[in-house]
Amino acid sequence: MADLYLKNLESERRKLWGECRLKGLKRDTPQRLRIAEIDRLLADHKARKGKPLVEREEG
Repeated sequence: MADLYLKNLESERRKLWGECRLKGLKRDTPQRLRIAEIDRLLADHKARKGKPLVEREEG
C-alpha cells in the first residue's frame, strides 16, 4: 500500500523548494521554514516506519 502521508509531504516539499528557487527566497522566509519542518517530519516518519507498530512478546 502506498504511504500517502509520505507522498504528500514530499510533494509539498518539492513545490515549496521550486517556489523558493524561482523567487530566490532567503532562509528565514515562511516557505523555507516550512521546508525545514517538512524535513524533520519526513525523518521522524521514516524512522518510525522502520519500527514495528505492535511489539509482540515471545512465549
